[in-house]
Amino acid sequence: MKILVLNAGSSSQKSCLYELGDSLPETAPPPLWEAQIDWSYQAGKAELQVKTVQGQRMEATLTPASRSEMTVQLLQTLWQGTTQVIEQPNEIDLVGHRVVHGGQAYQQSTIITPDVKAAIAQLADFAPIHNPVNLEGIEAIEQILGTVPQVAVFDTAFHAQMPAAATVYPVPYDWLEQGIRRYGFHGISHQYCAYRAAQLLGQDLQNLRLITCHLGNGCSLAAIRQGQSIDTTMGFTPLEGLMMGNRSGSIDPGILIHLLRQGELTVDQIDDRLNRHSGLLGISGVSNDVRQIESAIAAGNARAQLALDVYIHRLRSYIGAMLASLGGLDVLVFTGGVGENAATIRAAACEPFAFLGLHLDFAKNSVHPIDQDIATPDSTVRVLVIHTQEDWTIAGESWQLFQSQYHQR
Repeated sequence: MKILVLNAGSSSQKSCLYELGDSLPETAPPPLWEAQIDWSYQAGKAELQVKTVQGQRMEATLTPASRSEMTVQLLQTLWQGTTQVIEQPNEIDLVGHRVVHGGQAYQQSTIITPDVKAAIAQLADFAPIHNPVNLEGIEAIEQILGTVPQVAVFDTAFHAQMPAAATVYPVPYDWLEQGIRRYGFHGISHQYCAYRAAQLLGQDLQNLRLITCHLGNGCSLAAIRQGQSIDTTMGFTPLEGLMMGNRSGSIDPGILIHLLRQGELTVDQIDDRLNRHSGLLGISGVSNDVRQIESAIAAGNARAQLALDVYIHRLRSYIGAMLASLGGLDVLVFTGGVGENAATIRAAACEPFAFLGLHLDFAKNSVHPIDQDIATPDSTVRVLVIHTQEDWTIAGESWQLFQSQYHQR
């Protein structure tokens, strides 16, 4: 069975093609083909990168069009040109999509129907940067591949069983009845990293207390006990919690009331400031990228130093909050673009927790240690760097759902 995965972001479109047999392998196999379009680097241009399991590669600079047209260009490299891995589009049996917000109605992966599409569209108010582009990816596949079965794998699903104490906001109860509660995000990544951590350590996930740190342009933590998320940092939207690349994370809601009373900014302008012009970029004025922040610090930029200091302070604070929810810690996991690559961030995050017996091996930490334990042998907490495999998790979830709903009929 050939499973295509689409992972749509606000300024990118990632895609992979996997081929699976009658059972799921324990570890992620390399995709037959993977591609990405990113149009965040330079205005009016988009960068297409494609590679195959046989080693063929292609790079091109494209002129951005509609998302559907861009997705067509990306997918055509599956069956055309030097990166061709299938003869024709109808060889694709199933398509899995990352969908950021599933609300209360969708607490597990589901086959996409018109009703599911309508719900994803309605939930765009809760995830305005993500759900609309997730829906556009679904509709693009309908145009390209017709009636091929499609599966929505929700980022919120992994957090759906969090206890009420962790999900309910201390606001008027009728707001909760309107669906205003904490949902959590990055669940696909947190789920994979918990599973992979147990696998790497040779331990039963049910016996582990983990904090998984997904640190990329978007950032969140999850407290995981007995394989279940019991707390997380993102909430009603992906704006809550940690300081991020462009997003503010949690702030005093009184700030928003103050700004609205001042009347100088509209609701949409405040939304734009908090989601696109805050975080590392907002404070530093340099970039949302940790690498560029560190380069600016090396050049003596005080605002870049302040941005990194705030980032680390808030990361440490939220790790402490997750630690309190768990009542102890066995494994600390770093993943995402920053978590996997920024040794200085990992070291700074771990430093205050030496009182737990957590001791980092600085030599291991400094050499790009993917899927490795970077704690010292005597550390009472294992510290893992894991390459998150969201696309593989989406493929596996889609395969399992398809097997249960179609194959056994």
